[in-house]
Amino acid sequence: MNTAVTPGVGLVVLCTVMIAGAAVVYGVAGLGPVSVAPRAAVRGAAQLAAVALILAAALTQLWSSLLVLAVMFAAAAATSARRAEAGGSALWLTAALGAGLGVVLPILLLSGVVPFTGVALVPIGGIILGGTMTATSLAARRALDALDQRWGEVEAALGLGFSDRAARLEIIRPTATDALLPGVDQTRTVGLVTLPGAFVGVLLATGSAAQAAAVQIMVLTGLLLAQSCAVAVTIELVARGSVHRAGYPARVPRGLALRSGCPTTSGDRGISRISIGCRRTG
Repeated sequence: MNTAVTPGVGLVVLCTVMIAGAAVVYGVAGLGPVSVAPRAAVRGAAQLAAVALILAAALTQLWSSLLVLAVMFAAAAATSARRAEAGGSALWLTAALGAGLGVVLPILLLSGVVPFTGVALVPIGGIILGGTMTATSLAARRALDALDQRWGEVEAALGLGFSDRAARLEIIRPTATDALLPGVDQTRTVGLVTLPGAFVGVLLATGSAAQAAAVQIMVLTGLLLAQSCAVAVTIELVARGSVHRAGYPARVPRGLALRSGCPTTSGDRGISRISIGCRRTG
């Protein structure tokens, strides 16, 4: 029995029916313009067709496969930077993505489990990179949001003698857990709630459930390591002020916190008074 989904008239008809059904639901339920689903489907099909043609040629050579992976990395870095809403400083998040991918890929390749070929490197690297990008984006956004909302607590910590980095870490460290939750939950519930893409892909291609499970657990454990490294680097970058939003200082000047009740510099948004334990830090 052929377990692979093959392109043909049947596939086109099936997809058309499903998209038409989605458009009808949009119209009846008032979810938005009925053209949203069809337009998204046409765009997705065109993009996938282009990617399939490119990969068919690129995966035949190792150097072209590495080039494809580099383009994917650049796209992931741009996406994380945009989601962080931290302006030019968000480019530092490239280091977080590099940390995650740079730790996991060498381990996979040096172990011999993943062959050093384009046809293996691009899909595995793409999955690891995609999960790392999501965790990095969440970690940066949540950490910067926490600083936005609780900047007064950072000032209070500075007044109590904390360093700039330590004061920020007190606020942003709990957000790291939230950024890692999707990956952890995916690993905990695999096979019970959902069958991830790597499992389904290998199962359809080989028909072997054991081989599919082996590939999937390798991918999930790799994701856990990559995301942990990326989030750790992201939190450190935010704590050190390398990644910051406009209106907040990358570094809090020494001596900004004065004695109890004394006003601080008011030029930066959110800088007000330190109400508890104020003393000079410089």
